[in-house]
Amino acid sequence: MSRSRRVDPHVRVWRALLTLAACLAMAAPAAAQRTHVLIVSGISGEPRFATQWDAWSRSLASGLERAGVSSDDVVRLAERAGNGIAARSTKEDLGRQVLRIAAAAGPDDQVLLVFFGHGSGSGGDARINLPGPDVTARELGVMLQSFSTQRVVVVNAASASGDFLEPLAGRNRVIITATRSAGQNNETVFGEHFAAAFASGNADTDKDGRVSLLEAFEYARLEVERAYSSTNRMRTEHALLDATGDGAGVTEPVAGGADAQVAGSIFFGSGGAAARTGAAAPAGASAELRALYERRAELQSRIDSLRARRDQVSQPQYEQELEALLVELATINQSIRRIEGGDR
Repeated sequence: MSRSRRVDPHVRVWRALLTLAACLAMAAPAAAQRTHVLIVSGISGEPRFATQWDAWSRSLASGLERAGVSSDDVVRLAERAGNGIAARSTKEDLGRQVLRIAAAAGPDDQVLLVFFGHGSGSGGDARINLPGPDVTARELGVMLQSFSTQRVVVVNAASASGDFLEPLAGRNRVIITATRSAGQNNETVFGEHFAAAFASGNADTDKDGRVSLLEAFEYARLEVERAYSSTNRMRTEHALLDATGDGAGVTEPVAGGADAQVAGSIFFGSGGAAARTGAAAPAGASAELRALYERRAELQSRIDSLRARRDQVSQPQYEQELEALLVELATINQSIRRIEGGDR
């Protein structure tokens, strides 16, 4: 005789809340595309982790804001509220924030969720340790059903995070984990370098004035390798990226591969105050500066167009055209910084 499967009461509640969120989203007025960011620091267990994750959280938030994400759209949760922390990082408050974003997000908006912390478990029961009840990969997956059309990027920089990949995978989802399995359960440093990718700007390898998700992932991955190598430690974390929704992450995305192409096309905010596509010159700008802004917008548009048709041209032609555009873009950016006083 068949036995009906018991539905977790938390999941049942979330399904009801998702219906409400969908109704609120349908009633919301149309708006320009936005990037909604939620940065969550889990339960620390000891003061040094709380201090460390707070620094990473602040670094990431400031870097994304410099990239053009509105400060109103960047929310941070941690063990204790206050001092820039909107609420405690309990499972309940995490859920409230996800529903808030779902109600506010337009159909074409982007959502970025980043977790710093300790993890444990495996498979769908893999979890991030939060104050009070932990949140499992399966529970987070139910929360993410709030976003039916928006692109959602989840970066789980916690230890033992690798088993979040498959349960969260899906259409319009990009998942990054600091480890490749639950077995890699030592403390991680991937989160520090992922935050630094946006805060420092050093991850902008193609020098187009913006940091893509692919560039941030590659920067963090290589910095993790250096961190372990410089201290002669055996590496206990290997980050994974799944940008295609197939649940099979890659550690080193192949140039031109599907994961690399998707992640390389994702930018948060306007791409940086100094490289906004279509951004207008400041009020009162000279004719020379206005012309530079216009040329930069044109170049960025041509770069995006070239990347979009990468499969339609030969690799040598693609690289030759991209290099020429990026060199000119770098020159334009340098001229703008010189005129605006950025280079002294």
